[in-house]
Amino acid sequence: MTLTPKIALEEHFMHPDFFDYFGKTAINISPDLFGKAREALLDFGDRRLAGMDSIGVEKSILSLAGPGVQAEKRTATALRLARQVNDFLAAEMAKRPDRYGGFAHLAMQDPAAAADELERCVRDLGMQGAMINGQTGGTYLDDDRYAPFWERVSDLAVPVYIHPNNPPEQVHMYHDHPELFGPVWSWTVETATHALRLVFSGTFDRYPGAKLILGHLGETLPYLLWRLDSRWEISNRGDMRLERKPSDYFRSNIWMTTSGMCADAPLRCALDMAGPDRVMFSVDYPFERPEEAGDWIEAAPLTDDERAAVCHGNARALFGR
Repeated sequence: MTLTPKIALEEHFMHPDFFDYFGKTAINISPDLFGKAREALLDFGDRRLAGMDSIGVEKSILSLAGPGVQAEKRTATALRLARQVNDFLAAEMAKRPDRYGGFAHLAMQDPAAAADELERCVRDLGMQGAMINGQTGGTYLDDDRYAPFWERVSDLAVPVYIHPNNPPEQVHMYHDHPELFGPVWSWTVETATHALRLVFSGTFDRYPGAKLILGHLGETLPYLLWRLDSRWEISNRGDMRLERKPSDYFRSNIWMTTSGMCADAPLRCALDMAGPDRVMFSVDYPFERPEEAGDWIEAAPLTDDERAAVCHGNARALFGR
């Protein structure tokens, strides 16, 4: 079988100095499994490339496995380490520019400095955008303090990928159900809510050039677009105003990837509700198996044009290359 060429957008790596931050996600994973991805995360050579080659991934856009410096309480330390890991990733990209791109890791504790670092990573280091691991210190990206950041994002015309992270507190609805706190459910709730905060706060009205990526086929939001429009009309929205319907922003400013979602129905839903140019391929390596993601997308109920768009065409259009 001839494989469809692919670009993969949620593919993770690790720097040895960042494992302490990564350990903060241990609460979300079975103790029998946590840490088993360590060697794969550290590898930029034959193991990673073999997984890519096996399913036709021509280029992986690499990102640090979270939460990274977003879990750091000291702003100066976060800024220093973010720059360090971006330089590290850029060095790996330079070894195989044909196979690796990158998303910048940013210290959102200082929005203006994060904007400067994003610009450095894009203009000087050749990265494609940024990945941000949810909230930082209990603050979400719709907060007014992030205005300088979104202005720069819009000017640079690169996407920001919101990756799941734990909420700043564990609410009572997860009490006695640790299985729900993490990738099974709470990460979806947290990340979808983060994206909706950006929509309803008017971020994309103020910065129409801003581009957002969500994983996991949009964190369930494509399924809810009709209801978001309908209930927005009767919501207790105070002084909030939007120039368009909530769903319209998913068709103009928001993209989504297939990371960690190998199922036909949600793929079809995302394409039909958000549009054929909104969905892009990802594996979520090494936390998902390349062969599962690759075999699924090749057999998914798509037209040839749709499959080509999802696998590589939409990513090329988003990145302008």
